[in-house]
Order: sequence, then structure tokens, then C-alpha cells
Amino acid sequence: MLVLTINVAVLLAIIIVLRLRRRTQARSRNDEKLTVLIVLVFGILVAPTEFGQGVLDVVGQLAAGISDSSR
Repeated sequence: MLVLTINVAVLLAIIIVLRLRRRTQARSRNDEKLTVLIVLVFGILVAPTEFGQGVLDVVGQLAAGISDSSR
């Protein structure tokens, strides 16, 4: 099942890149909502993978560094 999840995540990543390459003026509200939905599904698929956990660790360390520097 993990292999299938990674393949779907890769497909969604490609779709996200292609959608975000379009000019902002050419996007409708529904188009933007669909992009947000695709990104959310991508995040849900990637989160339990090793790559997703690595990204979570990096973002957590970055957030901790930013909050420590603002004190």
C-alpha cells in the first residue's frame, strides 16, 4: 500500500507544479479552490511517509529557531 501512496503523491506533486505554473490572472476562484484541495490531499498522503516526517522535523526545527530568536 505504501508504494501506491507514494505514486499517487508523486502524481499530485506533478499536478500541483503544473497548476502553479499558470499565471495568477488566468485562475478563477474555483480553480484556486481546487488547487488548495489538491495540495491538502497531497499533504495527507505525504505526511505518514519517511519524507513527510523529515519535512515535519525540518519545519519544526525552523519554527523553534524562529521563536527562540524572537525572544
